[in-house]
Amino acid sequence: MTAEELAAAVRSGERTAAETVEQAFERIDRVDPSVGAFLEVWRQPAAERAAEVDRRRDSGKDLGPLAGVPTALKDNLSLAGHELNCGSRILSGYRAPYTAAAVERLLAADAVPIGRVNMDEFAMGSSCENSALTATRNPWNLNMAPGGSSGGSAAAVAAAEVPLALGSDTGGSIRQPAAFCGVVGVKPTYGRVSRHGLVAFASSLDQIGPIARTVRDAALALSTIAGPDPRDSTCSTRPVEDYLESIEDGIEGLKVGTIREVRTSALDKDAAEGHQRALDALEMAGARLVEVGIPLIDAAVATYYVLANSEASANLARFDGSRYGHRAAGARSLRRMYTDSRSEGFGSEVKRRIILGTFALSSGYHDAYYGRAARIAGAMRQQFAAAFEVVDLLVTPTCPSGAFARGERVDDPLAMYLSDVFTTPPSLVGIPGVSAPCGLDSRGLPLGLQILAPPFAEATALRAARAVEKTIGFVCNPEPTP
Repeated sequence: MTAEELAAAVRSGERTAAETVEQAFERIDRVDPSVGAFLEVWRQPAAERAAEVDRRRDSGKDLGPLAGVPTALKDNLSLAGHELNCGSRILSGYRAPYTAAAVERLLAADAVPIGRVNMDEFAMGSSCENSALTATRNPWNLNMAPGGSSGGSAAAVAAAEVPLALGSDTGGSIRQPAAFCGVVGVKPTYGRVSRHGLVAFASSLDQIGPIARTVRDAALALSTIAGPDPRDSTCSTRPVEDYLESIEDGIEGLKVGTIREVRTSALDKDAAEGHQRALDALEMAGARLVEVGIPLIDAAVATYYVLANSEASANLARFDGSRYGHRAAGARSLRRMYTDSRSEGFGSEVKRRIILGTFALSSGYHDAYYGRAARIAGAMRQQFAAAFEVVDLLVTPTCPSGAFARGERVDDPLAMYLSDVFTTPPSLVGIPGVSAPCGLDSRGLPLGLQILAPPFAEATALRAARAVEKTIGFVCNPEPTP
């Protein structure tokens, strides 16, 4: 059952939240030893919360839109009293003292968080192989990477361990694993969802969003977690739409832009064919395709990795062994303690990005790298705005290919970074993006279509994703086996 169906059944009394959560535990016990999505399952707290949801229903109280729905949280989202590691040794043993705003809203909607799932360390990666804690596999083929950094969230949903998960997206970390795992991932407009309680990677880019098996479930979850929050000064005060209200209205007459600079020669054969299949589906649903140009899109990956790593360098300075998490033993000075704690606690990819970011911000190089990247991002924002004056939406492949093999790109950081070639531009300009499945490649692995909308036009993007979903008829139904 979808999250929407489960919640309706719990609200009506057709089923209980307790049995719904117990079935999720049974599924996790059966398939997660192979998939490796979960870092921790909160059995007793989740069972107690489910029982409370049932008691409230039995006493005649109205339940929320996600009543009894088992939900997984990426390991960088705070839930008070529970451990939070960000996939890193440096936060081993740390327990969150408060709850993230997005998680608070899930709780207010009567969802049941049942555990935390794996991620690339501090959300830095495109394969979920940078976690210091466990290995997560793609449920469609256990030899393949699930994508990252929200690989645990996407794998848990694809494997039907939970119908809904929250992830975070900085340069594609929701959309890319959603594409690899054949599920729906939404990166909202920057500021649409509060970042309060999300451990920061790059503060001007990070956004929390849902991963679900259907577009309707993703829309329902986004309606739940979005909205103003005085604790996050970058959070928009705009009212939140009911994203389900217009989702079945279709896209007849909608102008959908294809980007001239997104060349099919950059895709592998399967991805090119899958993208054409998705474009055909849009036209069959009534959309009109229009070609537009965004010349600076070719500079997106380089621009993103300068800006994101610079911000990461600053944000990760707080992890030094003096306040929380791992502290190196035997240090004889404060400087040595900082150096040893960070050297022992951070993995190689995090160290690489801290070094790159620190260099880009250093005296004599700041304007040549960070300043120039910021100017390019500003100019790219203007080019996207101009494109949206001509079209209602833009579409690209989510990724240049389907999932790659585990270990294939671990020793080639550049190849890994280029996995984000289509997902970094929307992050740089702050617009919403939805990744929706658009079929399988010749290996039987999922492919994704990325649908981009103007700021705060998530409803339009979700409506188009729903039209593609109905036209193509994709069903996410892998059965993970060792």
